[in-house]
Amino acid sequence: MAAIFTALEVLEQLDILPYFSIFSFPKAMDSSEQSSSIDQNMASSDFAFAQQVQRLHRLTVYGRWLLVCCLWLTIAPLSLWRLREEIFLWQQYFTWVAVRYALFYHPLSTLGLSMCIGMTAAVLIWQSRNILFGIPQHELKRLETKVAQIRQQGASHPLWKWISN
Repeated sequence: MAAIFTALEVLEQLDILPYFSIFSFPKAMDSSEQSSSIDQNMASSDFAFAQQVQRLHRLTVYGRWLLVCCLWLTIAPLSLWRLREEIFLWQQYFTWVAVRYALFYHPLSTLGLSMCIGMTAAVLIWQSRNILFGIPQHELKRLETKVAQIRQQGASHPLWKWISN
């Protein structure tokens, strides 16, 4: 985790970070561009809104990884437990044919392990796409709409305390 923050600091110092940024934050205005206090309030409001959208996206990422962890902690052990006899045979004499037949004759275990591997791969690809190419416009629009709904509902919304700080 520290390596990520170090890499972000290096990118920021090299002034490359805006090219990799997921969100576009409003730039600071010069004194000649400041026309009134209303414009300043709108800019700070836009910045706060962008931060809330970023927090909601971060919550979405954490939620997806939490789901993947729950799958690996619940479904994967059950699936592997049903394959315990075959795993014992694999330890004695491993062949890919033995793996194939074990998975073929234990469809629930195969389905459980496939779901764990598939969800992990899906979240990895989704998060990698967001990191490398940024959040797509339709997803960003969905996050903005959701933040607007949370703001409108106020403190009674379950995500209010997570996105507003």
